[in-house]
Amino acid sequence: MLKKSLLAAALLSSLTLSGCVVVKESSYDGNNEKYEGQQSEQRNRSSIAALPPSLSVSEALSRLGTPDFNDSWKTEQHNYQVLYYRTHRKHADGMTTRDECTAIVFVDDTLAGTGEMALDRIPKNG
Repeated sequence: MLKKSLLAAALLSSLTLSGCVVVKESSYDGNNEKYEGQQSEQRNRSSIAALPPSLSVSEALSRLGTPDFNDSWKTEQHNYQVLYYRTHRKHADGMTTRDECTAIVFVDDTLAGTGEMALDRIPKNG
């Protein structure tokens, strides 16, 4: 009787455990959205650093895709456009804010600079 019970338990265990699979993903940190965001941020940093000085807005959009934010305004002398792309994370809230982006500044459709220093050199909108 004991042999039959052990045999039945062994058979049941083998049938039950045959569907178990162990998956190991060494590059996955448990938060796929965060992981993909980090890759996008790195790609944006590299792309922004490689922008040539005479780049137009349309060429920048072609290289970098849709910006996270896009501001444009006119003064009597110039047309300004600022594209913002996420390049770092400050808040773990799933939202992108301007302080997590790098600005790409255009004056009259020509790249004038990137980052906070470029923003500081142009008149403010409004």
